[in-house]
Amino acid sequence: MIRFYNTLSHALQPFVPLDPGKVGLYTCGPTVYSFAHIGNFRTFMWEDLLRRFLEARGFQVHHVMNITDVDDKIMAAIMESGRSLEEVTRPFEEAFFRDLETLGMKRAHVYPRATEHIPEMVDLIRKLLAAGLAYERDGSVYYRIAGFKPYGRLSGKDPKGLMAGASGRVEADEYDVKDDVRDFALWKAARSGETTWEGLGSPGRPGWHIECSAMSMKYLGESFDIHTGGVDNIFPHHENEIAQSQGATGVPLARYWLHAAHLIVDGEKMSKSRGNFFILKDLLDKGYEVRELRYLLLSVHYRRVLDLTGDSFVAARQNLARLDDFVRRLGREQIPQGSHSATAAVVEGAVRRFHDSLDDDLNTAGALGALFEMVRQVNSALDRQQVATAEVAACLALLAEFEEIFGISLGQGEEALAPELVARIEAREEARAERRWADADRLRDELEAAGVVVEDTPTGTHWKRVPRE
Repeated sequence: MIRFYNTLSHALQPFVPLDPGKVGLYTCGPTVYSFAHIGNFRTFMWEDLLRRFLEARGFQVHHVMNITDVDDKIMAAIMESGRSLEEVTRPFEEAFFRDLETLGMKRAHVYPRATEHIPEMVDLIRKLLAAGLAYERDGSVYYRIAGFKPYGRLSGKDPKGLMAGASGRVEADEYDVKDDVRDFALWKAARSGETTWEGLGSPGRPGWHIECSAMSMKYLGESFDIHTGGVDNIFPHHENEIAQSQGATGVPLARYWLHAAHLIVDGEKMSKSRGNFFILKDLLDKGYEVRELRYLLLSVHYRRVLDLTGDSFVAARQNLARLDDFVRRLGREQIPQGSHSATAAVVEGAVRRFHDSLDDDLNTAGALGALFEMVRQVNSALDRQQVATAEVAACLALLAEFEEIFGISLGQGEEALAPELVARIEAREEARAERRWADADRLRDELEAAGVVVEDTPTGTHWKRVPRE
């Protein structure tokens, strides 16, 4: 049974989609006024795993991710630079898609741009005006929070305690013309130099929150299965989405709300002033590999804060090297036909724990723990010649499932050893056979200095590369 932690209910819940076998998934996408940073990609990567997991479990997923190409920061960039909206946003949008491709993330089925869905936003605002949940002031339209009784259920905030301008509270823009300082803008009146649209009697532009409500409902319906984002989206963005959407339709927007925790760097919040603010290119330029980054971003449970450190990259590299070596060892060992009952039980237990962990709110740390315990025990069984073809097939099947769900390829691209290193391995084997232990030890040390570890097992001498520090 799949269970997710639903922010709306503040509890773990069994996952039951509206339409059996199908999942409507909406993920909050980038705001394209700058490059997406690694904290953004922590959330995007987890959402990629969520989709891969659901598809691996047999669900047909319809994935929608919005592109926010109109908001206050974009308007500020337009007015400061004198460029058009497209000139400001499209380069960052294209960079975002390049990063997705580099990271091997699955493309959403639909990427709606906010600027291409203004009519849908206007229609939704009109419904809220008709229902008495919105009102117009000086060309802007505001949502009346007091009219929506469930407001605050997602975030746990008491609407009576909200006030404008306080950290973590409601937006303070133009609050002097609101009926209530807690209310938020659905439509912002035109200002000099801003890009504007028609549709509500006077020119203006949509507020940020109305964009996701309109686009998610257009492509997934008035009510769908899963809405995701980072924890910073819970309030006010997702809280306001719920108020707008449910206020207009009378039905819940999404049944499950899932949120990823923050990413920090070396124990501190990421910021440009601290010099620890990274986009994908920064990390690749430092020599980190894509699959190491994928592994690191997915190795910690999505609801736990992830601390990005140099040591964590080293650990990711070493863990992937262990998996690579295990895959190669399974391919090169001479394995007898049949099955070995004790080892079969080990693998079956690992498969069960891997599945159970992911079914339990995508517990990736637990799933990886099961995988590495299997690697440890099966390697030991290989040393004792207690592995048969049935266990190898089961191990490879689980590793293939890991590759698909985590989006990480294993055991590929290993370069052949240089001839001089092969010669040293052969010379060491000769020295051991002739009991020249000092020579064997010297050759072993030379190989280790060159980045190659040799292991003597009952099935022969094997080598593996030492992960780079």
